[in-house]
Amino acid sequence: MDASAIAKPHDRLAAYLSADLEGVNDLIRDRMASEHAPRIPEVTRHLVEAGGKRLRPMLTLAAAHLCGYPGPYHVHLAATVEFIHTATLLHDDVVDESGQRRGRPTANLLWDNKSSVLVGDYLFARSFQLMTETGNIDVLRILSDAAATIAEGEVLQMTAAQDLATDEAIYLQVVRGKTAALFSAAMEVGGVIAGKDAATTQALFDYGDALGIAFQIVDDLLDYQGQASATGKNVGDDFRERKLTLPVIKAVAQADSEERAFWSRTIEKGQQDDGDLDHALALLGKHGALDATRQDAIAWAKKAKTALGTLPAHDLRDMLIDLADYVVERIS
Repeated sequence: MDASAIAKPHDRLAAYLSADLEGVNDLIRDRMASEHAPRIPEVTRHLVEAGGKRLRPMLTLAAAHLCGYPGPYHVHLAATVEFIHTATLLHDDVVDESGQRRGRPTANLLWDNKSSVLVGDYLFARSFQLMTETGNIDVLRILSDAAATIAEGEVLQMTAAQDLATDEAIYLQVVRGKTAALFSAAMEVGGVIAGKDAATTQALFDYGDALGIAFQIVDDLLDYQGQASATGKNVGDDFRERKLTLPVIKAVAQADSEERAFWSRTIEKGQQDDGDLDHALALLGKHGALDATRQDAIAWAKKAKTALGTLPAHDLRDMLIDLADYVVERIS
């Protein structure tokens, strides 16, 4: 099908990159095989084939094509990015004690926490094997730095998520770790493997960084105003799980002593009663926190588009620009 006839930008990307994506899927299936531990392909197949959009590997493929790379190692790098992403999902679901992901039971619920952690470790190891096959030390540095940043962001979130002292700068640090680091690395390695100059690879990095931040802010905003059927989460899940995300951080910054006591009781101490979510939503509305969060997401999407403005005209560049708009479309 003609990619231009498809409505959603990530679907247009998938259509344009379909041959490469097939190669990525084949490589993933090949590398998640294990002769000695059949539990590994069982667990990874459940997650890898759960219907995710393959957004991060598509960013790598798109960046490589945009930079005129003929192959073949962009496929290895795209599979690497997906393995890192999948490994972090397996670990996140254990940490968060999650029961569902993308509408399906999580691996730790179907098997156990031990399997999820150990298979996640296996996927991290596989991702590093794939990286080294490119023979490119810069690629290895970028992706290994991203893996460390992701882990750092998750650990920071554990301490920051229920602490009212967490401000927007710390929130941004968490988001850069848990979400944006892999977006930016996925884009940057596409340019690096193509041998592009520093200005081009920086533009790709900046796009991925800003897109990832917008993506996470939208996710956090939709938790307070989305539809469960569209988001796969119930409104207020972050509140119930005592996660201090951007809308609440903005409301806490403007809170009087009575409001601060409410946030301390519900988020820091976890003492939540019937009606608390409604009161939280009222406070977010009172201080304009949801609208301010929306404006932040739109501003980050604009930064992403600006970053790509320095690159030459290309169908893929247009699709990536449209993708930035699409990320914030649900809240605009």
